[in-house]
Amino acid sequence: MKFFLSLFFLISCIFNTLFAQSSFSFPKEYKVLKIKPSDTDDKITDADTPHLVVYNPSVKQGKLFFFMPGTGGIALKGPKKLFATAVEQGYHVINISYINRPAVAQICRGVNLVNNVKCTSEFRTKRIFGDNNFSLIADQSQDAIVNRLTKLLVYLSENDKAGNWDAYLEDGKPKWSEIAVSGQSQGGGMAAFIAKKHLVARVVDFSGGWDYAKKGQIANWYFNKSITPANLWYGTYHVTEPRAKTIKETYEAMEISEDHIYPFNLKVPEGRKGHSDGVRNIGYKTQWIELLGKGN
Repeated sequence: MKFFLSLFFLISCIFNTLFAQSSFSFPKEYKVLKIKPSDTDDKITDADTPHLVVYNPSVKQGKLFFFMPGTGGIALKGPKKLFATAVEQGYHVINISYINRPAVAQICRGVNLVNNVKCTSEFRTKRIFGDNNFSLIADQSQDAIVNRLTKLLVYLSENDKAGNWDAYLEDGKPKWSEIAVSGQSQGGGMAAFIAKKHLVARVVDFSGGWDYAKKGQIANWYFNKSITPANLWYGTYHVTEPRAKTIKETYEAMEISEDHIYPFNLKVPEGRKGHSDGVRNIGYKTQWIELLGKGN
């Protein structure tokens, strides 16, 4: 009987945690759009669950907050309270739907890492840009994160005139200087990788992964010169995360200043993990505002 009571309590905690997120509704003045990737590019067939798009048409338009979920993340189930805070700060928000399984850490390990110390950077290049020949994942060029974002922005510019989505496009490509890139776990790593190669408005990396070059040595790409200057970089992690020390090491390698690194330390609610608590716990709203800055 004691076992069943404990099991019931655990299930109740998990349900209440999930319900708290799923029951959250954006303010009625916000415009919320749910758009399938295949509606923006008919070549896309994998990971075709809808993108989430949110903004407030009644305020001065700001920059775009572009968020990439972690492994297994579904855009429509993303951290809505964080997104609502971003809209409050003046941003348009996109939570992108993309192929996020398998994760970098599931592929670039063991013999794959021994055979190729650049495994993680080649993996991320394939998943983000789709323009290399990395063969260990099945992602196609149309599946790439940047293609999905580009096609979504073009679709929105044609079908949601009120959102003025052209502001985030330049010559048919993302205008990175008007886009703050962010994500959690695998998605946070993707945000950092993009910011290394493009001048973005801001980068906010929530517990963004732990890529290795070999056992005990973080990946070389973390040390690469960044196009985005150091003052626009922010990183977070939870102190209870198993990989907290490594995540902090990657932030230091990317030259994120100490005052832009946020070691979250609130008690993690029952049913959650520290690794994802930073994007979901409303107790961090003050820190979210600092991380986001003013979008407009």
